Amino acid sequence: MSFEVIIPFLKPIEHLLASKTISEIMVNPDGSIWIEENGQILRLPAVQFDEGALLTGLEVIANRFGKKLDANSPILNLRLPDGSRMAAMIPPVVNPQPLMTIRKFTSRNFTLEDLIQRGTLTGPQAEVLTKSVERGDNILISGGTGSGKTTLTNVLASFIPEAERILILEDTAELYIRKPHVISTEAQLDTHKSKISFGDLLKAALRHRPDRIIVGEIRDAEARVFLDALNTGHRGSIATIHANGAKDALRRLGHLATRAAGGLTVADAEQEARNSMDMVVHIDKIDGLRSVRELLQLQSA
Repeated sequence: MSFEVIIPFLKPIEHLLASKTISEIMVNPDGSIWIEENGQILRLPAVQFDEGALLTGLEVIANRFGKKLDANSPILNLRLPDGSRMAAMIPPVVNPQPLMTIRKFTSRNFTLEDLIQRGTLTGPQAEVLTKSVERGDNILISGGTGSGKTTLTNVLASFIPEAERILILEDTAELYIRKPHVISTEAQLDTHKSKISFGDLLKAALRHRPDRIIVGEIRDAEARVFLDALNTGHRGSIATIHANGAKDALRRLGHLATRAAGGLTVADAEQEARNSMDMVVHIDKIDGLRSVRELLQLQSA
């Protein structure tokens, strides 16, 4: 099953959903529609929704997926059946019309060679990173939105030994790791049922004997649980985080950890983050090109 489940409610962008080269579809509150294709952002002035049509369509889609979308719960995040991600906000948090972004994972089948050919990685960088994964280093991947963190994580995870049990934790599932022993979990923050925070999910998941922990994105106090896991024997973990550089990523990880640890200073938390990670990889997107800008090795190999 792919986009067929939502196409009846998003007819004006049906052709964009079917495209194999468009990686992102963005509908702004002013009604304008934009796409990302081959690393370039383009506006499509000839494409538009009738007034009220997108709001109605989003409400129906949310309901079909067991989500709630209304004035009291105006934020929607969900994974589509093919693994693509839909995010939306409706009035009153945006005006006058809804905001919707669909991220299509056109790069989920990329290999290490694909990233080298595209300039995302150099040959020497690829060698360093694959050896790091194989020996079980803890790796933190930093970058901005759309910089390629998820794609790089997918590719690096392919070098995890086949016999190891991989536990994936995300707030909205995006990772697609082809290994025989993978358990994928997803936080539940905007459903009709009990909310399961990212921190709750991580604590529960640690009871299921993972050999490797892959965290889709560290955003809040779950950083404390994550660092505790690394400090109690969980090796070979990969996590992503929003940051402007490798050192900034460590500072941010430490700062987030203090939110759930009374009495822990930011300086001590930053040092703990540094001691817990073996490598920080910073990836950035400049002029449409995603590439690894920094490899910060923290522990001796």
